[in-house]
Amino acid sequence: MKKIEAIIRPSKLEEVKEAMKKTNISGITISQVMGCGKQHGWSENYDESEELINILSKIEIKMIIDDDKLEEVIELITSIARTGEIGDGKIFVTDISDCIRIRTGERGEIAL
Repeated sequence: MKKIEAIIRPSKLEEVKEAMKKTNISGITISQVMGCGKQHGWSENYDESEELINILSKIEIKMIIDDDKLEEVIELITSIARTGEIGDGKIFVTDISDCIRIRTGERGEIAL
């Protein structure tokens, strides 16, 4: 099993959600997040000194998927979220050793 954490532009969320439905990917968690990266920030004054703020609104999508769905999901997210501009986001992939469905006690991929 793999955990995918994708940080994308808020304007791309609905398209990504619809694509996940069409490919039978379910069980996603969506959060509004703030973050910074290589994109340019904006300036604000604090105590008469100017500071550069590189914090932008983004969407974080998390999901646990079967190993065999990994490349399909990565391609789906990147094809929708890519604009070619700085700030398109990132996808992080990590291994998941186990999953437990609390209600039934089922473990592993069946618990997804």
